[in-house]
Amino acid sequence: QVQLVESEGGLVQPGGSLRLSCAASGFSLSAYVMAWYRQAPGKGRELVASTGVITEYGDSVKGRFTISRDNARNTLYLQMNSLKPEDTGVYFCKKDSGSMFWGQGTQVTVSS
Repeated sequence: QVQLVESEGGLVQPGGSLRLSCAASGFSLSAYVMAWYRQAPGKGRELVASTGVITEYGDSVKGRFTISRDNARNTLYLQMNSLKPEDTGVYFCKKDSGSMFWGQGTQVTVSS
């Protein structure tokens, strides 16, 4: 049974950092494209970053966010630095190749 469990997000001040994790089970994430998406209030989901053969980032997070994976722990990470209020949203982990699968999402709020 495929599962993706994101770590708890939280409230962060502008300029701060936060690392999200996504623990995978039921498959080996090293064999698939994995990604982080986010959904801001009142907006659709947008790609934040993906990693597979190549690594890609959304324009708004380039240079600030880093996606990585620990294959031994079967876990995907998103390191977020220099956070801005516009980074606020629900962040989702996704198995983005083969049979697609979404995590449940975790709220990240950037506010002073």
